[in-house]
Order: sequence, then C-alpha cells, then structure tokens
Amino acid sequence: MLILVGSSNAAVGMAEGMAVLRAGGTALDAVEVTIRRVESNPQDHTVGLGGLPNLLGDVELDASMMDGHTLAAGAVAAVKHFEHPISLARRVMEELPHTLLVGAGAERFARECGFSPTDLLTPEARRIYEAGIAGNVPRGGRYAKTILGTLAARLAADPDRAAGKDTGTVNVLALDAAGRLAAGVSTSGFAWKYPGRVGDSAVIGAGNYCDDRYGAAACTGRGEMAIRAATAHAIVLYLRDGWGPVEAGAQALAELDHLVDPFRSAMNAVVLTPDGRHAGLSTAVGSTYVYMDETIDRPAKAARHHVPVAGSRETGRSGA
Repeated sequence: MLILVGSSNAAVGMAEGMAVLRAGGTALDAVEVTIRRVESNPQDHTVGLGGLPNLLGDVELDASMMDGHTLAAGAVAAVKHFEHPISLARRVMEELPHTLLVGAGAERFARECGFSPTDLLTPEARRIYEAGIAGNVPRGGRYAKTILGTLAARLAADPDRAAGKDTGTVNVLALDAAGRLAAGVSTSGFAWKYPGRVGDSAVIGAGNYCDDRYGAAACTGRGEMAIRAATAHAIVLYLRDGWGPVEAGAQALAELDHLVDPFRSAMNAVVLTPDGRHAGLSTAVGSTYVYMDETIDRPAKAARHHVPVAGSRETGRSGA
C-alpha cells in the first residue's frame, strides 16, 4: 500500500510525493519531496519561504525527519536564509553522527552541502509582521518578555490562528511499497517568537516520531506543549500497545490538559499505521487533514477527530 498523510497545507505537494512512491521511491523520498513543495509556497506563512519572522524580523526555520525502519533521525533549528530545512535535516540524518544542528552550525552545514542562501522574508510576510508588532516594541529594540506574552496571548485567543493559520507547520507521513514508514515536519515556527526559539518541529518525539513496527505521528500547534508531553512519541507508544490511530492520538492530545500553560492554543496530530490506517486529530473544532493513496489522483480532505481539552489547568484554576 502506498499512502501519504499530512496537515492540510501539505496538499500542494502530495501529488509529487505520490509520484515518487508510485515510481518505487522510498517513504523518506516522498516525505522530502512533498514538504519541499510546501516550503517553496510563499502563500503559506507558516513554512519556509514567506514564513512569518521572529521578533527581530528574521525568518528562522525548524525541520526534522525520521526513518521508521532504522529509527534514524535528523533535525535542524533556527536556520536562516535556506529555503529547504527538510532537505538539510535529511542530510544531517544521513551524513553526520549527529541528530540536531542549530543556528550558525546548521547554516554552515547547509553551505558545505551546496545549498544556496536566499531571502526568506517576502513582502507579504513583512507586512503581516509589521502590522502585528506595531505599537508593541519599545524604542531601541528591547524586547521584554511581556511583549512576547501579549503576542502569544493574541494568537491563543484568535480562533483562526489557534487552528493553525499563522502558527502552523507542515506534517507529512508516508508508507512505501516496502512497508517502510517515514515522518517529516517543517515550520517557520511561532510568529513573532523570541529569537532562537525552537519548537517541537525540530524535536524528535515531540514534533514527530516514526517506527515501522507500530506507526508514525506528527504534530502541529503550540510546540512547547508537544515538547513537554512528548506528544508524537506518546501516540506511537499507544499504537504499540494496540490502540487504533484515533484512540492513540486522542489519548495523547487529551494528556495536554494536564499542562499549566497560559498561552495554550490548539494542538493537532496526524497518525499513520503500518497497515495504512490513518487519522487526524485536533483540540480545535472543524480542523481537517489530507491524505492520498495509490487509488486516487489528488489529495482527499478529511475531518480531524475533535479532542475536547478544557484547559482548566492553564492558569492553575479549577474547572468543569
């Protein structure tokens, strides 16, 4: 069985990813090709080119890949000037004795690998950045944590952004003809984030996890929550214990209700099992995900299973 599963913004690259699988390519190849197409989409302000910048106006990208057959993984974080961090993450996985490179080190490795630097901040992304930060930055460019908190609170309170409009990520899971699974994640991260912030997308076990024996999972949303709860890994552990993709994902997302987090926002996950079953889940109502298998010519959209999270612990208060 050949299948790709991903966040809704992955749809623009799925036809190319499926062409790779149909030609006998690996799950890793399909994940990379699909995500590269999203990274090059300037209309997507959550990933790659056109991604929304940090507080200083710099676009910083995070990405990771995991091979479900070997459990090998590679990741990069806080990368500037390079459009395809997913490909760089794969090179880290395959060519270095490391799992994660960040900042200047990741950029140095990109140059050594022949990646070409580019300006990631598009005019539209700059406009959104300047509108969002206007009136919130003191003279002299000093960024107090209260400013970041104000912006975070706005994102958490905005239903569109809570569902992933401006705080999202691209997730892609793949199953190839050899029965191997792969997972990939790429993002420009939390809009207006503090410089150097790294979210779950670059953290194996939080943003994605993949094991051919049990399944694959990847997350989008407030990455700090997924890091604290190791959400992607938790989903795969529930799959290992015999739970179905909906049940495994729902249980892992429900565990986020235990976190105290005044800036909590929606969390989302996609799940894929070795036998091709898949699911999307979200703590937000009305979210969707996409999938494509060898029997269809274009990605299909499906509703994510809603996981109610009361958020009663977000400020330590008791709740219903």
